[in-house]
Amino acid sequence: MTISIIGAGPGGLTCARILQQHGIPVKVYDRDPHPGARNQGGTLDLHVDDGQLALREAGLLDEFFALARPEGQEMRKLDPAGRLLAHHVPAEGELFKPEIDRGQLRGLLLDSLKPDTVHWGRALDRVEAPGLLRFTDGATVETDLIIGADGAWSRVRPAVSAAVPEYTGITFLEAWFDDVRTAHPEIAELVGQGSAMAADGERCLFAQRNSGDHIRVYIIQRMPADWVSGGGTSEIRARLLDAFSGWSPSLLRMITDNDGPYVDRPLYALPVPHTWKHKPWVTLLGDAAHLMPPLGVGVNLAMLDACELSLALAGSASSSEAVGVYEATMLPRSAEIARRLENGAQGLLDVD
Repeated sequence: MTISIIGAGPGGLTCARILQQHGIPVKVYDRDPHPGARNQGGTLDLHVDDGQLALREAGLLDEFFALARPEGQEMRKLDPAGRLLAHHVPAEGELFKPEIDRGQLRGLLLDSLKPDTVHWGRALDRVEAPGLLRFTDGATVETDLIIGADGAWSRVRPAVSAAVPEYTGITFLEAWFDDVRTAHPEIAELVGQGSAMAADGERCLFAQRNSGDHIRVYIIQRMPADWVSGGGTSEIRARLLDAFSGWSPSLLRMITDNDGPYVDRPLYALPVPHTWKHKPWVTLLGDAAHLMPPLGVGVNLAMLDACELSLALAGSASSSEAVGVYEATMLPRSAEIARRLENGAQGLLDVD
């Protein structure tokens, strides 16, 4: 049996790693020209009952803890005046959901794979027929099983479902802060070792400590998806200062003092529930299967999906049987969680 995974994110790489642990050959195809082609994003909290469970099955849990930041579980809640409302400090030895940079997690998984597992610069155009992949350069690959781990705008998803992500009405604008202890000491002090957030019901600032003395801030608002189109940094900053008028100067530094441009990240989600009719030669995992608001479940569910799918493939007589076993658990689980989080993006703005 030949297995092809589309997407070299945490879900796809976890699936490949566990398959190789069971002696099952697999190829991963990713559109990026090389592993360092783009920034992988901010920090992730891997939970003990899904993300960490998958890493244990992959034989990588000790390596994960060597990179993870348990202190990143600290959480501060502020009001718009900058007053501390709530503060969670992790207990010594608390490892329920330690933080790790997305790039570090990807590197850990990539380094665990056999040479030439991942084929870079292979952007999928479409699934042309059962077991036939066509890439944007015109090349094709025949395979027995296609696993779509290619995220929100999956090119594999149309093979099983006509669903497309829909805009939630909530947008994130990402701001980066480098060398924070020296260049941004006030923000570093405000955020602490983990995360800090403040909301007023209409808007929110959510800051996360990353490794390497970096902080990422997400400026969260209810706005049209294209609200920053055509605006330069100074124009966007002026609009933000107007929207956050009256917030404390200490919090407004998260809007005005960033290093480099803002990064626009409007939030999309798949319809709830998202399901499809079983096909023995193709399946989905992670955001390709169940894109939800970013409330701490995305990467954890993707890695749990990957773990369960790879174990089903290792323990079944055929790929069709394995896909059926996997989807019988994954689809109802993801539907239940998606229902709980369906309006969760709005909850990011709520004072409570």
